[in-house]
Amino acid sequence: MNKNILLLGAGRSTACLIQYLLNESEKENWHITLVEQNTEFAASKTNGHKNVTILSLDIVDDHQRKELISKSDIVISMLPVRFHLLVIEDCILLKKNMVTASYISPEIEAKNKSAKEAGVTIMMEIGVDPGIDHMSAMKIIDEIREDGGEMLLFESFTGGLVAPECDDNPWNYKFTWNPRNVVLAGQGSAAKFIQEGKYKYIPYHRLFRRTEFIDIEGFGKFEGYANRDSLNYRSVYGLDDIPTIYRGTLRKPGFSRSWDLFVKLGATDDSYIMEGSKDMTHREFINSFLAYDTHNSVELKLRHYFNIPQDDPILEKFEWLDIFATIPIGITEDKTPAQILQIILEKKWTLKETDKDMIVMWHKMGWKTAEGETKMLTSSMVVKGEDRTYTSMAKTVGLPVAIATKMILNGTINEPGIQRPISKKIYEPILEELKSFGISFVEKEMTPEFYSN
Repeated sequence: MNKNILLLGAGRSTACLIQYLLNESEKENWHITLVEQNTEFAASKTNGHKNVTILSLDIVDDHQRKELISKSDIVISMLPVRFHLLVIEDCILLKKNMVTASYISPEIEAKNKSAKEAGVTIMMEIGVDPGIDHMSAMKIIDEIREDGGEMLLFESFTGGLVAPECDDNPWNYKFTWNPRNVVLAGQGSAAKFIQEGKYKYIPYHRLFRRTEFIDIEGFGKFEGYANRDSLNYRSVYGLDDIPTIYRGTLRKPGFSRSWDLFVKLGATDDSYIMEGSKDMTHREFINSFLAYDTHNSVELKLRHYFNIPQDDPILEKFEWLDIFATIPIGITEDKTPAQILQIILEKKWTLKETDKDMIVMWHKMGWKTAEGETKMLTSSMVVKGEDRTYTSMAKTVGLPVAIATKMILNGTINEPGIQRPISKKIYEPILEELKSFGISFVEKEMTPEFYSN
């Protein structure tokens, strides 16, 4: 008997998800209904496969949405975050299981009871970060606990970067996922974490100047800055009493210091519209944040404002982005500083057709054994994409979603409620299958080292 999979959205992270579903469809007797506003774009990812139907849908049309969900056996939502709650409410009402890579928000968490009562599994946070980070971390944490160990330290960093062989710019960076999220990273609240039992906070205006350096064998040095709230993960991982927990984002060294200038200028602010910005050039945009001065150039004003030496490589980064160029921004209506900065960056940070991206994930675990010995290890994953379509981001987001979908359809995952992939019965088979796609971790013991307060 055929199983009907409803896939909502065919964005940049879905290429490998769609490929997996289609490859498995004949063996598993699946039919995939792919809903995407741009049907031509969706068709380019399916190559005319017989087991897929492509539809266009206004996702806020309650009647159409509910009708499609009612005809499915499972729903995969790869829609923008703002639509997930809408789909989850329908799935609970219509008693349909659902999978998505997105975070569990407080509003979605509040649906846990009704999902359980309906007997519906809503598997969330099953992409890369969150997703593979959960599964790979819980694998090690569970092994330590099974041996009678007590967790003392947990650090975890993930970064979406450009592969070294395609790294052709002084920022050592290109957009590999939603550019808006990159521009707005870290805003909204202070980064919160705990080190050696002491609560620590980094406000947004200091976030990119408090970085940690990390070496990954074979791939060199990276820098990490703190994510917004690491403390939530204590309860997720059952680490409520752990002295140190810290999660962050990876970039290549030098990126954060340079990005900090955009933050301090106010160029990442998304709270107001810049009057007259539709007629600005790149140079005028930057100059609008600097003091009025008819005698000095924009470059010199920027240097004086931040006390940047003339030979500082940070200037090369800004010049390479054409920040000082008299190029029109290219917008037809006034926008926020963050929106304008994103437009400028996309002109230079977009992956070329032959570019490959790279996902880097790194954990550090410290624990006390049952015998009282202190131990520490690192666990790292590096995955490269194939091209601009089958990216490492598409692999590491889409494949866990696809595998979890298969497990729910086959009854391997059957726990109702709002779920994360943190139990062994879920993460073990998914991590094992991911190995066949080149997604695996290298674990390495190291000499224990802990922070001072």
